[in-house]
Amino acid sequence: MRPAGEFVAQVLDDLCSRVTVGTNLLEIDAWAHEAIRARGATSCYIDYHPSFGASPFGHVICTSVNDAVLHGLPHDYVLADGDLLSLDFAVSVDGWVSDSARSIIVGTPRAEDRRLITTTEHALEAAISVAREGRRLGDISATIGQVCRMAGYSVNTQFGGHGVGRVMHGDPHVPNDGRPGRGLTLKRGLVIAIEPWLMASTDRIRTDPDGWTLRSVDGSRGAHSEHTIAITAGAPLVLTARPGGR
Repeated sequence: MRPAGEFVAQVLDDLCSRVTVGTNLLEIDAWAHEAIRARGATSCYIDYHPSFGASPFGHVICTSVNDAVLHGLPHDYVLADGDLLSLDFAVSVDGWVSDSARSIIVGTPRAEDRRLITTTEHALEAAISVAREGRRLGDISATIGQVCRMAGYSVNTQFGGHGVGRVMHGDPHVPNDGRPGRGLTLKRGLVIAIEPWLMASTDRIRTDPDGWTLRSVDGSRGAHSEHTIAITAGAPLVLTARPGGR
């Protein structure tokens, strides 16, 4: 699964470096699509049609802007100065999947947006640190919840992390809050995506008319961070680590 993880991380890094004020969300989707074609990879999104989606997704990357926090359907929108953009990207390389997400600020940052993004990143890092063989899934969930609540945010558990392998979404579900010492025992070889996501002043979401994009009910901004990791005999292996190690 390493090649898939490395590819996902490289594409997200490239996209984040290319996005500027004036970039259209459809351009981002086109860039990601071209990278997939050049690599000979397969999108996990374009034909994806789960029970919560109104129709097949039809694009290769999720682009969530400002009060949109998850499953943002790319559309004809030009990014403005100060927009908060979350990118979620999953592909299959040689039959194996990896999944990752990053949030960035386009142009001039706002302190509250930086803090929101940083909290999701800190929650992700803390959760990865406890993802050790012999521990429980609840230890991961509880760690995420604790970091987020200590920062003053409330946590939604409707959507969270998940098992990853031959398909993008599999068992187990990895909630973003829980009780330590409970749930599935983590065993060597288990591969999961851990994905803390937050909204600035609520934990409630609504679905856009497009049938996919999830937004905060109060219009507050959202952020999302995600890595695919493998449980090993020692420290977890971060398959989607950013170039440079994060």
